[in-house]
Amino acid sequence: MAIVPPGIRLLVSFDRDQWYRALTFILTFLLYTSFHLSRKPISIVKSELHKNCSSVNELATIASSSSSSGSGSGQPPSVPSLHTDMDCSWKPFDKRNYKQLLGAMDYSFLCAYAVGMYLSGIIGERLPIRLYLTVGMLTSGLFTCLFGLGYVYNIHNLGFYIFVQVANGLVQTTGWPSVVTCISNWFGKGRRGLVMGLWNSHTSVGNILGSLIAGYWVSSNWGMSFIVPGIIIAVMGVVCFFFLIEHPNDLKSMYAQSSSPGKSQVQTKSWTGENGHTEMYMQYKDNRTQSYDTELLLPRDSVCVPAQPVVVVKRESEPSAISFMGALRIPGVIEFSLCLLFAKLVSYTFLFWLPLYITKAAHLDAKKAGDLSTLFDVGGIVGGILAGVISDKLAKRATTCAVMLLLAAPTLYGFSMISEFGLGPTIGMLLVCGCLVNGPYSLITTAVSADLGTHKSLKGNARALSTVTAIIDGTGSVGAALGPLLAGLLSAGGWDRVFYMLMTADFLALLLLLRLVTKELTSTKSRPISAVELKEH
Repeated sequence: MAIVPPGIRLLVSFDRDQWYRALTFILTFLLYTSFHLSRKPISIVKSELHKNCSSVNELATIASSSSSSGSGSGQPPSVPSLHTDMDCSWKPFDKRNYKQLLGAMDYSFLCAYAVGMYLSGIIGERLPIRLYLTVGMLTSGLFTCLFGLGYVYNIHNLGFYIFVQVANGLVQTTGWPSVVTCISNWFGKGRRGLVMGLWNSHTSVGNILGSLIAGYWVSSNWGMSFIVPGIIIAVMGVVCFFFLIEHPNDLKSMYAQSSSPGKSQVQTKSWTGENGHTEMYMQYKDNRTQSYDTELLLPRDSVCVPAQPVVVVKRESEPSAISFMGALRIPGVIEFSLCLLFAKLVSYTFLFWLPLYITKAAHLDAKKAGDLSTLFDVGGIVGGILAGVISDKLAKRATTCAVMLLLAAPTLYGFSMISEFGLGPTIGMLLVCGCLVNGPYSLITTAVSADLGTHKSLKGNARALSTVTAIIDGTGSVGAALGPLLAGLLSAGGWDRVFYMLMTADFLALLLLLRLVTKELTSTKSRPISAVELKEH
């Protein structure tokens, strides 16, 4: 008999639950990658919406003067027009206040996203996650494509682009609470920082792919820079509908139905609970309904269940979803939410303005600047994983965030200085900045949100995770809206002002965590996570 290949032995060593856990990890990773992939094109296309028209005018002047001197005649030379609408700026972004107009587009998206996020968590807690996420992804794909169609149909109305950004911001709020709730349902507290750090790299992977896809078409047909990502997120929405498993209990109920013997005296009935989860009940011949969880307590071979010897406790209903104010009362939610406001302000300023800054500071074209900006996201992947590993090892989430924020502020100042000294130093500082800026942002939005959503004060009520996640990320999104807007206003007086604003935001984020850091460092319970806490929920 031939020896079984080692690869096959490895595959069969995993049980069914591990395979489904891996499927959920990969699928939710790809789903949210497509969300960020569809947000990135606007930052790449900005430098195309407003080109440096002064250089075009200089070329026209040089060509005109050389033709005049060479002709020697009194007739004006025939110079082709070099300054047209198509080879310069795209109206209405051809005006002097183009930075404010571009900032307004960012602000409209992020404001809608911030407002919608608070509602999204509450709604998502009460609807099937799979359907909620599918509808959000399909509509997000529609509005992303609609922005690109502005190029195809030669639309120059600012109101059109603002409307598309607002609508897209609202529907994109369906993504984050849904995927965080889903991944937290499948993975317990053991090594949550590492798992979430690896998983949250989808943010940077999506930004990188979005930059590369948008950069491929930005100079020739910037409409495709939006249409292709829009199609991708819509396709992933269809994949979500067919394959996303919200909770391990959904599989248990499915297998319980399929494994029921044909001659059983027991009939199964299903009850659709909150979030679409199905609870199984057993119907006996005396028409008494019994919870599936207690089915093993009852004799399987009898027709009727004895009334006196067996006392059955029936769970009437699932715990109710937590209210908005109830989620705010969870210890740490307010501090981490406000910290994320400033941390996300810094991260999203880089997300929306870094390519344009590189274009102006390093004098690169839109495609090269977009490609170079992906290094910030590469650093973000490393930072997210590093923050997760360290916080798992020390069991101190707030302290880990505080140290990275403390190091990030001087690094930002260094980047503003070094970026003018060539490509090599710029690459190095982009990687370091990405690591330190995105590390705390990643940790708070994933592992910290999951920890707080399953906090011991909830007494086992798992119906708070989506709401807590939405509150934390929604507050952070307020900073994400303010950052690009302030960058657009301050950059008119020089990029130095933008970097001073970013450093100030980092220090404020650090200050908001000081109480939690002090509590962690002075706590007598700073031991490693106990076996009870490691138990998956």
